Amino acid sequence: MLRLFDTALGTAAPLEPRDPGRLSMYVCGPTVYDAPHIGHGRFTVVWDIMRRYLSWSGLDVRFVSNVTDIEDKILAKASEQGRSPAEVAAHYEAVWCETQERLGVARPSDTPHATEYVGRMVEVIAELVERGHAYPGGDGVYFAAESIEGYGLLARQPIETLRAGARVEAGEEAGKRSPIDFVLWKLAKPGEPTWESPWGPGRPGWHTECVVMSLDLLGDGFDLHGGGLDLAFPHHENERAQALGIGRPFARRWAHSGMVVAEGGEKMSKSLGNTLSLQELVAAHDPRAFRLQVLQSHYRSPMAVGENTIAAAEGGVDRLDAFARQFAGARGLSPDRDALARFLERMDDDLDTPGAVGAAFDVLRRARAVSGEEAGRLAAAVFTIFEDALGLPMKAGIDAVPPEALATARARDEARRARDWARADAMRAQLQADGWIVEDGPDGTTIRR
Repeated sequence: MLRLFDTALGTAAPLEPRDPGRLSMYVCGPTVYDAPHIGHGRFTVVWDIMRRYLSWSGLDVRFVSNVTDIEDKILAKASEQGRSPAEVAAHYEAVWCETQERLGVARPSDTPHATEYVGRMVEVIAELVERGHAYPGGDGVYFAAESIEGYGLLARQPIETLRAGARVEAGEEAGKRSPIDFVLWKLAKPGEPTWESPWGPGRPGWHTECVVMSLDLLGDGFDLHGGGLDLAFPHHENERAQALGIGRPFARRWAHSGMVVAEGGEKMSKSLGNTLSLQELVAAHDPRAFRLQVLQSHYRSPMAVGENTIAAAEGGVDRLDAFARQFAGARGLSPDRDALARFLERMDDDLDTPGAVGAAFDVLRRARAVSGEEAGRLAAAVFTIFEDALGLPMKAGIDAVPPEALATARARDEARRARDWARADAMRAQLQADGWIVEDGPDGTTIRR
């Protein structure tokens, strides 16, 4: 069973499904006001890997990820571009979906849009006001954070520290009773889209959207809530507080993926001018290389991204493709059980994908060092791990290596290990005469057309 680091607990804990054999999972999706950046790419691939692994492990996974299609940034972009907020949201959602498809990220089971749930959000806000956890004030309705016992759990900080470090945004001073309170309903300004409510025309605050949609689609006490580390506080904490405020059990486990940094460890930010466009990256490089790099970084750790890191990952993808060309016939064979057991052991230890991928490359090397049925079982395990469990397809192309050429390549490796250079050179010449490109690498001889 997968043990996952739970942000709320501060330690790893078993991910035990609420309903046997089925797992409910919610991950905060995009606010569609601009093209996705590298950080978006990292966290969507992380949660895609999580989902694929759980499904491959035998669970029926319902994966919900929302789209925020009404928010301040969308309104600002609409004003800047002279388009309606709906047009801006539709355009950038299409860009998001296209980029995710290129990254090999599977579509969610459900993709709720914030504008579809405004009526239900109004009902939840009204219930929070009635229960004394929210109040009208100034330019909207605010949640009284200090009315919830244990507020600040996901920040791993006491409420006094949060209060001391809180900032009040411009325009909110007249409405808030405490600097850590947050807006649930924003009264409309001229020209903005509006919905009716008991407090006047307006629109919901960002923190109210996900709590309503996740509970509606997944129900009380759903299994896992995920997202980027930057969302743990205040966004996820504010979701949790609202669910408690209306007496609804919320997520049973909380998990957060780490941030992306530039090569050298410097934080990526627009102000520093070191951000990378996700669209440019997948256009210039094999998108599988980005997935491999994500796999080779632990999901909770910072991940450095740059031209050098992507180039290194492309080298790893080339090795996988060379392997697929040589062992294309192993697809569909029964995989080596010990190899899969080692993979499972690493994955179930807090989704240790670097350890799991390292173990899989060890299996790849072993498959090349043996022959017969053993090589086939080991090769089948490599295909199963990368393609089925991790969502990284290996491309064999049209020229799978026939057994006689493969045998010559392996015999050449044996000759090189015995330092019989003349024999090794003779077999290289034989392979080249048959039309093969012969390459030497850390895993031995690879051949391709």
